[in-house]
Amino acid sequence: MTIGQFSGRTGLPPSTLRYYEEKGLLIVRRDGGGRRVYDEGDLEWVRFLCRLKETGMSLRDIRRYAQLRYAGPGTMPERLVLLRAHRRYVLDQRNRWDEYLGNLDDKIAYYEGAVREGEA
Repeated sequence: MTIGQFSGRTGLPPSTLRYYEEKGLLIVRRDGGGRRVYDEGDLEWVRFLCRLKETGMSLRDIRRYAQLRYAGPGTMPERLVLLRAHRRYVLDQRNRWDEYLGNLDDKIAYYEGAVREGEA
């Protein structure tokens, strides 16, 4: 598929796709005319890249993971190490957000009680 079609399927603008390619996060085949040709594997890969980014993985670690992925299956142990470390990070962040949510819920309950009792 073309970059326009791929952009439509991923929801990412072509400029972002080109940026990912420039940074080594995405390696795209080219046709005889030098135009990018994306396939379903690229689609899944970009979706995974977006999930890594959305969960807070650093660009440096995403780049390293991409390099390892493109280097082939022999790099799976290193990729596993990166993903396990990122999983720990995500869990730490989730725990932090759970604490924040608990504090927010406590404050909401306090205000609801005050409003109900006419203290507001």
